[in-house]
Amino acid sequence: QAVRTEISKLEKEKLRISETVRTLVLFLLQLPEYTQALQKGRDVRNRLNQLYLRDAELDQEHYSQALRLPNNTHPDVPVGDESQARVVELVGRKAEFDFKPRGHVELGEALGLIRQRHLSHVSGHRSYYLRGAGAKLQIALQNFALDTLQRRGFVPMVVPDMLKAVVFEGCGMQPNAHLSQVYSLDPARFPDLNLAGTGEVGVAGYFMDHAVNWKDLPVRTVCSSTCYRAETDTGREAWGLYRVHHFNKVEMFGVTANETGQESSQLLEEYVSLQKEMFSALELHYRVLDMPTEELGLPAYRKYDIEAWMPGRNSYGEVSSASNCTDYQSRRLNILYEREDGSLQYAHTVNATACAIPRMIISILETHQTKDRTVRVPQALQPYLGLEVIERPKYAPLKYIGPNQHSRPPRPGPNAR
Repeated sequence: QAVRTEISKLEKEKLRISETVRTLVLFLLQLPEYTQALQKGRDVRNRLNQLYLRDAELDQEHYSQALRLPNNTHPDVPVGDESQARVVELVGRKAEFDFKPRGHVELGEALGLIRQRHLSHVSGHRSYYLRGAGAKLQIALQNFALDTLQRRGFVPMVVPDMLKAVVFEGCGMQPNAHLSQVYSLDPARFPDLNLAGTGEVGVAGYFMDHAVNWKDLPVRTVCSSTCYRAETDTGREAWGLYRVHHFNKVEMFGVTANETGQESSQLLEEYVSLQKEMFSALELHYRVLDMPTEELGLPAYRKYDIEAWMPGRNSYGEVSSASNCTDYQSRRLNILYEREDGSLQYAHTVNATACAIPRMIISILETHQTKDRTVRVPQALQPYLGLEVIERPKYAPLKYIGPNQHSRPPRPGPNAR
């Protein structure tokens, strides 16, 4: 009974307070100062909402412009476009033939290694199949590169092929740019997921927002991954394996200290030395180029390309690159190392191609071809391939019969007369 009495008392008091508030509100509404303050409050709120939107737009514009800022450039880098690339070294000699050398597509088709024909309705332009010794050659090259680098202390890694845009941007790539080389998945189903065009992105993402212990530096990582590239310039290298939408690549990635300012430059030279060692073991003629400013891209402080001689193309073709990105990627991706005293410092990153497999296949087929249309296998690759010579397979090639068109009448069965 006492509880109910108190409830009744408080409900009456609540009604009296509500009536008092209503009276005060009616009184306030009659005051010009109050109505003016209300209107001013609405105006300020509306203006703030407009400014919040504009601030977000400007922040995004500033971020987009900042993403386009390049790294600093090494003072010894040549200035200009690709024609200004400086030849640092020539290694080996061009292969000599007593016959006209064939291109890799002709050789690959004759030996049943490569198929690019009749794929428009299967996998589209710039795609390919490797079969038989062609598939074995890819696996052999991959294992040759991985074994070589693991013997030198590289830690192997398997990385995701699909990554968020922030990782690409942190590496100095722009997945959302016009005519981007990056494939983006359907945003309605997979928001903000993109296919990596190089293993570098996946490895960099592994170190993102982490600190490496100074005792472990430099960290040398190697990964083999499938790379996907849009290759929007359809007029260049439209046929063959030189410029394709998907390929396998073995990639080196390094994280090093920044105490003297020379650590990443030394690691870059080490990676180039390893590239040369592998290409020489495959008995290729190649040249090392110090790439000019317009070929560095956004992240590279300095970049070396290696071009192998490809007799069927009668020209050099790029088979690898190596870049010192200093702290460009680490500042964007928050990659640090922990000093002995516990303080944190932005690391330097270096990346380099160990084996871009399609272009290495081009180089090997065209360099080591013989007059009888076989291909001699470099000695270093023989244990991995299990062959000394690549010859035509014993099985017959497939016969193209055309697509199964709906308008075509059914073929007669075996019992038809």
